[in-house]
Amino acid sequence: QVQLVESGGGLVQAGGSLRLSCAASGRTFSRYAMGWFRQAPGKEREFVAAITWSRGNTYYADSVKGRFTISRDNAKNTVYLQMNSLRPEDMAVYYCALKWGIGNIILRDEYNHWGQGTQVTVSS
Repeated sequence: QVQLVESGGGLVQAGGSLRLSCAASGRTFSRYAMGWFRQAPGKEREFVAAITWSRGNTYYADSVKGRFTISRDNAKNTVYLQMNSLRPEDMAVYYCALKWGIGNIILRDEYNHWGQGTQVTVSS
């Protein structure tokens, strides 16, 4: 079994920064990638960023490129999302996800396990 636990969400002013963490536990050894998605009220859950676990290749949604950085700590089995220059439109529940197989890394349905989410609120 796999468990993903997010932390680091909160309230921040526009232009501020937050760092999200996602600690993974359980049978995660063979994972291909981990990613971050977000869902705002009334909207679909959308891709934010992903990282392949072995090589550390990173992928970003256009809306966050240059502002967000995804990284991983193999020893801690944790993935991070550093979010800078936050905007009101970044406000959402952010979810961590784990993907077993090679495939389209930005597709929500390709991911096999999900965390419970952490709320990010950006005030203007």
